[in-house]
Amino acid sequence: MITVTAERFRLSEVFTIARGSRTEAQVLTVVIERGGVRGRGECVPYARYGETLESVTAQIEGLPVDIERASLQGLLPAGAARNAVDCALWDLEAKRAGKRVWELAGLEAPGPEITAFTLSLDTPENMRAAAARHAHRPLLKIKLGTPEDMPRLEAVRAGAPKARIIVDANEGWSADVYADLAPHLIRLGVEMVEQPLPAGDDAMLAEIARPLPVCADESCHDRASLPGLKGKYDMVNIKLDKTGGLTEALALRDAAVAAGYRVMVGCMVGSSLAMAPAVLVAQGVAVTDLDGPLLLAEDRDHALQFDAAGVHPPQAALWG
Repeated sequence: MITVTAERFRLSEVFTIARGSRTEAQVLTVVIERGGVRGRGECVPYARYGETLESVTAQIEGLPVDIERASLQGLLPAGAARNAVDCALWDLEAKRAGKRVWELAGLEAPGPEITAFTLSLDTPENMRAAAARHAHRPLLKIKLGTPEDMPRLEAVRAGAPKARIIVDANEGWSADVYADLAPHLIRLGVEMVEQPLPAGDDAMLAEIARPLPVCADESCHDRASLPGLKGKYDMVNIKLDKTGGLTEALALRDAAVAAGYRVMVGCMVGSSLAMAPAVLVAQGVAVTDLDGPLLLAEDRDHALQFDAAGVHPPQAALWG
């Protein structure tokens, strides 16, 4: 039996990116039950990719009740629906086998990974204050993507002078804006910029200088994306809601590394259940960005542990 439930988790404060603001995380929870054993997965439908809660629910409800991971890959495309089902099937397999998912996948035992903490788009004054509140965190991610980003960059660096900083433009810049900002990004100690140009309109990245690493987010979904990134990007951001689950995420990580890309593992704004499988993918990667639960005012039972060592692998009671 496969059930799909829409759930909402309040955010601790308004979260804003270049495309808009939100006050809650809207997720779909998938439960697959067989023989009295239940596996769970979570996804976050994303309007940027033409997904809604309703459309993703319909995709999942259209699957055969006896679906297996191997056949799932061909029945649903990469995206949120396949992610929730794939992760639920991994969880189910682990529980039925009495093992952890990392064992079933042939991975080494996972450990904690330092994760970025995201500062949402706001006025320079508010972003400086937010940076100061979180200056103790080792890695800050700044949401930008407007023509007025330079004061925001300066403000965050002033608020957190010792933190490592990465920047996510969410497709909000033009090639000219990025070229103008790049020297200032370097001056302010920014280590990487994520998706500066719109996906599908990023050819100029192969023509202009890239003085700091550029990471593909919206331009990279699964292994089929990799050929189109050549010469334009230095890193890829792997998100399970883009790859369509843990199965493809692990395969994409290996293929990206083999192709010479550094890897970032990111997330949509979801609960600990959504982050749990991604922690396995994030082992040893260049950048981990799995701070979704840190942005919530409420989370699931047996939530992921975050401390000075980073985000810890999930307890079996949560997932896997």
